[in-house]
Amino acid sequence: MNKIETFIYNIVKSHPGLKKTIKSLYQGAFDLLPREKEFFLSPVSYKEHYFFGFHDVSPLSKDETKILVNKVPFEGRMPYKTDGMSVGYLDFNDGVLGDFHEIGKSFAWNFHKGCRLQWLDATSLIFNTAQCGKLLSRIVNIETGKTIDCDFPIDTAFSSGEKRIASSFCYDRLNKCMPGYGYATSDNDSLSLAPEDSGLFLVDLNSNERTLLVSLADLAYNVGHEYTTGYTHFVTHTEFSRDGRYLSFLYRAAPLGGEGKDLHKTWIIVYDLFSQNYEVLPTQESGSHYVWNDNNQIIASCVLNGNSCHVLYDVKDINNYKIIAGNVLNSDGHQSFIDHETFITDTYPDRRRMAKLYRVRLNDSSADLIGSVYSPKAFQTKDVYCHIACDLHPRVMAEGKFLCFDSPRTGARSIYVMKL
Repeated sequence: MNKIETFIYNIVKSHPGLKKTIKSLYQGAFDLLPREKEFFLSPVSYKEHYFFGFHDVSPLSKDETKILVNKVPFEGRMPYKTDGMSVGYLDFNDGVLGDFHEIGKSFAWNFHKGCRLQWLDATSLIFNTAQCGKLLSRIVNIETGKTIDCDFPIDTAFSSGEKRIASSFCYDRLNKCMPGYGYATSDNDSLSLAPEDSGLFLVDLNSNERTLLVSLADLAYNVGHEYTTGYTHFVTHTEFSRDGRYLSFLYRAAPLGGEGKDLHKTWIIVYDLFSQNYEVLPTQESGSHYVWNDNNQIIASCVLNGNSCHVLYDVKDINNYKIIAGNVLNSDGHQSFIDHETFITDTYPDRRRMAKLYRVRLNDSSADLIGSVYSPKAFQTKDVYCHIACDLHPRVMAEGKFLCFDSPRTGARSIYVMKL
């Protein structure tokens, strides 16, 4: 955002309706101008009517021959509990997307995070679905066709040797507090604002057992104690560190009556699975998207001292943080590391409806433009109950050789691959 846009945004950000109206009028005025030319670092391969979703896991198989995808069943509305979505993979050969192979259907999905489809190992994948009105996760071996159901929906999985674990939380609570990120099927969560039996869970995928790591009651008492009255508390956006020691998550408190309107308070928390303790990152009650690198560092989108920025945190010294490329990255984004010193991030569509892709270096805070992609108005969220936006959600693959992202630039939600 430029200085004027930043100034106005800071004034209206606490008023969602006004912010939406001003944004719509502002972009609408620029729609009268000729469309801005797109830019890509290198040629792209894409498949229309497919998407992957979030930026925190890679869709590429270990042998680099398959890319996981969700097949778009419809557009323009949120999914109902009866709406099944085909999941599977596209053939992939040196940057070129090929044929689709279906491996199942999901009845627990949304347009932002899909059904949390992700690889467990070289031949097995996992995704969320619903059966007989109950949320669950399903493991499929694509070589043998063997299917195993786990009694709990998952968010992010970690696999190392025989160890298979996953994070979990209440999707019903998430759907109430952030419509568009949960599922239409309820998992019968407590009506309490901060219950003792809900929060961040760890699922053992081998034994089909779930353990509560930290409750919402604990978080409300020890972290969000200023918001224990009149706020619903919930957990979302979890991710394991690369070595599997830490499990990070967003803890949020949404005001009653303001659910889904970006009025929530947020804390980024890191849970140490070894010591069974957690630390709260100093994000000034902000935080939206983040990822880990190999050095147990987190790059996160935050608002510090009133300014939107990307911040580097290190679990060894969480108070010694660093704002990265603050002169360029002054708005929210979805990050993905190329290596421990370089990451990719995107932006939301600007006044010309162009979403940008940047390659960013931690050592010198440089940010190089590698893509500028048109985003049609039809694919922007209409309101909190019609959260259908198609964000780029860049995902680095094959140790930095390829970038995968979603885009509706042709008028159809599609998955793209570009060489880096």
